[in-house]
Amino acid sequence: MAQPDYVPLQDVDKVRPAERLPVPGRWRQDRPAEILGTRQPTGRRMGSPGPDQGYALKLAHRVAPRLELAPGESAEDAVVGCLGVGLKRASLFGRAPVVYDMELAYTLWGYLGGAPQDLIEYRVGLFRAASHDYQAQRDIVDKVRDDTLRLLPAQVRERLADWRSLLSP
Repeated sequence: MAQPDYVPLQDVDKVRPAERLPVPGRWRQDRPAEILGTRQPTGRRMGSPGPDQGYALKLAHRVAPRLELAPGESAEDAVVGCLGVGLKRASLFGRAPVVYDMELAYTLWGYLGGAPQDLIEYRVGLFRAASHDYQAQRDIVDKVRDDTLRLLPAQVRERLADWRSLLSP
């Protein structure tokens, strides 16, 4: 509504001109860490993005009471190390994580029982302090082959005696 002419105005009440922003220049995709192209980059230590990945932590803790740990192993190291494997499996299928992703990860590393002794000895060193070391977490995930992640947890359990064939060298 307009101000009547007969109403006195103080300077602070007068309408001030708005600050005009300059017209932006042409946009270029050249910022640091910019994803070039239409797909997420892939490779060692690049991670596996996917939807609703925070839910996997809840699933990992739901399966955690069933873990069979060797002496000197930490449940938190096992959870965090297997979490990445479950997330990679979920993102491989382009979906949010489900409990079977975590069961496959725990089964693959022998945490749900039936693991050969040499697998237990191998994982003890691999998972040590993984909950505090991102590079160790990436090493665990990168050791699992993509064709292994396409299997069912029951199929991994059947092939656990030959666990080396399920992992990358």
